[in-house]
Amino acid sequence: MRRLALKGAFALLLVAIVLFAVFPFYYAIVSSFKTGSELFRVDYFPFSWNWSNYAAVFEQQPFARNIGNSVAVAAAVVALSLFLGLTGAYALGRVKFRGRGILLLTILGVSMFPQVAVLSGMFEMIRFFGLYNNLLGLILANMILTLPFTVWVLTTFMRELPVELEEAALVDGASPWVIITQVFMPLMWPAMVTTGLLAFIAAWNEFLFALTFTLTNDQRTVPVAIALITGASEKELPWGNIMAASIIVTVPIIVLVLIFQRKIVSGLTAGAVKG
Repeated sequence: MRRLALKGAFALLLVAIVLFAVFPFYYAIVSSFKTGSELFRVDYFPFSWNWSNYAAVFEQQPFARNIGNSVAVAAAVVALSLFLGLTGAYALGRVKFRGRGILLLTILGVSMFPQVAVLSGMFEMIRFFGLYNNLLGLILANMILTLPFTVWVLTTFMRELPVELEEAALVDGASPWVIITQVFMPLMWPAMVTTGLLAFIAAWNEFLFALTFTLTNDQRTVPVAIALITGASEKELPWGNIMAASIIVTVPIIVLVLIFQRKIVSGLTAGAVKG
């Protein structure tokens, strides 16, 4: 009886956690199909499928361009983070040199600074290189958020790979680049998928840098575009449009997580058990 009660309590706890996590997104979906006064009525199921909010998002502003900007920035950040992270992880995880531990701690320490703390310095650097209101500036700024974590995770994974593989490749005359790309990379796909997806999410959702380093609508990414959606007056926010835009930019992330969920779990648990 006690065992059955514990299972029932555990099931209720799981249901509560799922509802707490999923319900806000579900209610945003329901709200995205409402217009006018319907938005202020509490409904838990869309009684009418009104797609006008989704159409208005693309008609009233260059939202398709904003999505393209976010895709370009996030994809470039992922590619650069994985390239620099993989090569850096090889140096930090497989090459012995003095100060390696201090360097790794420094890289991790960079990720502990809040964005506001580095905002002014980053703004001066972006302006110095002439990258203000440019997607390249956003890519450079987002690297501060993604690269330290990528290097740290890939270094941890790299250290767990068998040293015999590297020794055998060196005996065959393989260069460090060949070892990285042809020996280690096929074994590191779970870790690379995990860090790449997390880097993509961080760059996709980044708001502060995107708001500070862009000026025109054509260069803004989706978080800033959603934040700047306005109605006929400052006091009348089109909540239906905002909900529709939020759903549009959230769905791709959910799809990516569902596609790569097995790789994500493998990457997060890599190195936890040795044997």
